[in-house]
Amino acid sequence: MTDRATVEHLLQELHAARLASDLERLCALFAPEARLRIVGASEGRPILITANGSAEIRTWLAMLVKTFRLSDYQCLALLVDGERATAHWRVQIRSKITGTLVATELMDLIETRDGRIQAHTEFFVPG
Repeated sequence: MTDRATVEHLLQELHAARLASDLERLCALFAPEARLRIVGASEGRPILITANGSAEIRTWLAMLVKTFRLSDYQCLALLVDGERATAHWRVQIRSKITGTLVATELMDLIETRDGRIQAHTEFFVPG
């Protein structure tokens, strides 16, 4: 069982790595057999990304890092229950392709094991 401080630190590190656009740091947080889901909508169109295992996760995280720049981070709430955690956060997301800047709220649900992310579901809503 992972202690509360470790789970909290893991989630904070996930956000820090996203803000830094650090692909290697992001990928190192996930267990080899981890699952990633990203669910939301953009311009009225639903988005669902599902990845299983480190190779698929790396592909999607690389695309996110290459395409979007996050700034003005605010953690609104962080809850830890055993090896699970939830974070509600807000950022400005800039498309590196179009230059569009969008205020976005996100909710992360993570499950951990042995100090690494086992499952991560992220919900996002542009403001």
